[in-house]
Amino acid sequence: EKPGRAGAMADGGGEAGPANTGSGASAPQDALVGASEAEKREMVMAMLAQMQTRASGAAGAGAKGGGSGAGARPSHRFWETQPVPQFDAGGGEGAESAAPDGGSEAGPIDAPKTVADVRKHPLKLPPAFEWTTCDMEDPAVLEEVYTLLSLNYVEDDDCMFRFDYRAEFLRWALQPPGYYPAWHVGVRAATGAKKLVAFITAVPADMVVRGERVRMAEVNFLCVHKKLRAKRLAPVLIQEVTRRVNLEGIWQAAYTAGVVLPRPVATCRYWHRSLDPRKLIDVRFSYLPRNSTMARQIKLYKLPAAPLTPGFRRMEERDVEDVGRLLRAHLAGFKLAPHLSDEEVAHWMLPRAGVIDSYVVQGEGGVVTDFGSFYTLPSSILGHPTHTELLAAYSYYNVANTVSLKVLMNDLLIAAKSQGYDVFNALDLMHNGMGADGGVLKELKFGIGDGNLQYYLYNWRTPQMEPSDVGLVLL
Repeated sequence: EKPGRAGAMADGGGEAGPANTGSGASAPQDALVGASEAEKREMVMAMLAQMQTRASGAAGAGAKGGGSGAGARPSHRFWETQPVPQFDAGGGEGAESAAPDGGSEAGPIDAPKTVADVRKHPLKLPPAFEWTTCDMEDPAVLEEVYTLLSLNYVEDDDCMFRFDYRAEFLRWALQPPGYYPAWHVGVRAATGAKKLVAFITAVPADMVVRGERVRMAEVNFLCVHKKLRAKRLAPVLIQEVTRRVNLEGIWQAAYTAGVVLPRPVATCRYWHRSLDPRKLIDVRFSYLPRNSTMARQIKLYKLPAAPLTPGFRRMEERDVEDVGRLLRAHLAGFKLAPHLSDEEVAHWMLPRAGVIDSYVVQGEGGVVTDFGSFYTLPSSILGHPTHTELLAAYSYYNVANTVSLKVLMNDLLIAAKSQGYDVFNALDLMHNGMGADGGVLKELKFGIGDGNLQYYLYNWRTPQMEPSDVGLVLL
């Protein structure tokens, strides 16, 4: 979603907030006219994928253009000055131009620095604004952040859906073990009520890139009030959070974006699985296919009432060590993945109502053999007479050992359906999309979206990867 997770200042050509992915992911009303029912369904099923990648598109704030259509590649004046892999001179994605340090081997791009080299004072803001550090332990501040995000972060082009990042989710996402309160950066109006008008965050993380462990930062929730998008606050926000990250001796980042910037390390695609087709059709998230009926759709997506795998149960605190062992062994098989301590496993994986759901398969002798999880990201439904919320589950980390991934994910679908979720989303990374035409996702009746999520590394060079090489899920 997300801005250059420890990234750097975006160039001044644009502003943060809902950025157009250029992927055709929306379903504008005029585009629906004359379309077949199947075409309508495909267009609208892409809406939430568009929203998810547009949240990520904040990373490209300030990048000229940002689309991926035909013609010359948009100029990225800022990113072309940064320690990131570049496109070749002809604009192709497959080649890399010379890095700032002239090297080509895997590893850091920028020349080594020390904390002593980092500016000690915040960057200068326009006179009408002032910096603030957002204390996420303060309920009043948390409410301000929630309000800013809920009204200004991401919604689809038709203004039908808007992401709803709730307080509990924000605490989970922004306060992992070892987090730095100073990395929760805000901008306030300098006068009057001193309203919070912009926000950006970072959290520390250990990443493993092709076997090498690197301390990085993940930057998220870059948001500028809609009325201030012409003030170019986003570039300064990104530069300021970068400065604060550098003060802790961290120089690399992993980040995602819905836009194409110099230069993705991998490109993943969202897939969607209907859980409540009647509601999805009613709110126009999906459409009734031609020559079908509501009864047929309900039957097509029907799931058993309870998970089918013996020993499948909700994760508990006593499972943290076993789950940590499973995750570390599993993630070691990917070229880009986090390294999670047991303390981090407890934070990220233990169930929290309305935030994260995790399950284990307990085998003979009480041994935990498999693990699956999904997180919750609802959307407000705008302007509908009956429904106000679309409840979406997002596939998180799954480890299938004694059962197939298809069986494990099917049990997760059942668990989500039993809790009232409307749709289940997943990226085609890790083993999710392996196989012909979408692999296990296709077999479980997921439909492919047309919103891509680009994965990037800042100040780290590595050959490009396939989605199946990526073992990292960023919120």
